[in-house]
Amino acid sequence: MTRQISPENCTATRGEALPARLIAWYDRHHRRLPWRLPPDAIRAGRRPDPYRVWLSEIMLQQTTVGAAKPYFDTFTERWPTLADLAAADRDDVMKAWAGLGYYSRARNLKKCAEAVMTRHGGVFPETEQALKALPGIGDYTAAAVAAIAFGRPAAVVDGNVERVVTRLSAIETPLPAAKPEIRRIVAAMVPTTRPGDFAQAMMDLGATICTPRRPSCILCPVMGDCAAQRLGAAERFPLKAPKTEKPVREGAAFVAVRQDGAVLLRRRPDKGLLAGMSEVPTSGWTARRDGEKDTEAAPFPAQWSACGVVTHVFTHFTLRLSVYRAAVGHAAAADDHWWSRPEALNGEALPTVMKKAIEAAIPGATKAQRKAAGQ
Repeated sequence: MTRQISPENCTATRGEALPARLIAWYDRHHRRLPWRLPPDAIRAGRRPDPYRVWLSEIMLQQTTVGAAKPYFDTFTERWPTLADLAAADRDDVMKAWAGLGYYSRARNLKKCAEAVMTRHGGVFPETEQALKALPGIGDYTAAAVAAIAFGRPAAVVDGNVERVVTRLSAIETPLPAAKPEIRRIVAAMVPTTRPGDFAQAMMDLGATICTPRRPSCILCPVMGDCAAQRLGAAERFPLKAPKTEKPVREGAAFVAVRQDGAVLLRRRPDKGLLAGMSEVPTSGWTARRDGEKDTEAAPFPAQWSACGVVTHVFTHFTLRLSVYRAAVGHAAAADDHWWSRPEALNGEALPTVMKKAIEAAIPGATKAQRKAAGQ
């Protein structure tokens, strides 16, 4: 049973409406984030930069704040404006994104920047509908940019907000089935004044107070409104549907090392998993089928030696790659391959699974890359 939060019951014993009380808490306790314009700056007349808001929201999809921060700093230092990013070389964008995962976000990031420049004269549209027409922007990102950058009353619902709302209303419907109900509740709560700060307050509440485990209910500014807290069952929410076991796919990765330490790489196809990223040669594994696991799938004959198995978890499957290494002297690279010297390896667009494979064959080879990416 859901104990519905509505405009009529959004008041607590202190007589202050839940959104107003939450925003007052946010004014005092908001997180200081590199992409965020704090409340005092907004009160002083400054306005959030839609480019920085949009960039951060794209990066934060399926990514923690801690992991996103160094990438955000790198992008905004290298491409400080939307026009700079739109004019950037796509391979450079993919290289700067390497290690952050979910690489379709990086491809759509470039496409979206180009679309805003060509369709909207370099100015982000302000409405959710117009934002959703841009590449890579879905319901959540459109609502977040509309609310935070432009002060539009939009229902912004991320994982933190889902947790807060399921506890406030003691929603018994498991996620993800509860998402439409959560969105309706949030939409009813959004104030007409400071909707962007309200959205960020909800996210901050979930990130710092209403945490998945051991929430700090005694510090919560809306504790009096929380049905789950009254039941003494805050950690029970949100309910989640049972997870289905991910299939395991297998394949092989081949780390060829030239005499000068250069590693043979190639570029993945422009469509599909890890599209456009760099990789060492691998067997033909996909999300749906296994690839060869032994040296019969090697890109060329050599003395391939086994270096163990690396495991990487994707969204819908787990991949186990048998890694092989071979020293190849001064061999020339095929037309669609290239040799990446040790000092250049940290600038390649290598996804995490390929870094793991290279590390298995050449311990320490990607440490400079992890350090540069802030990982």
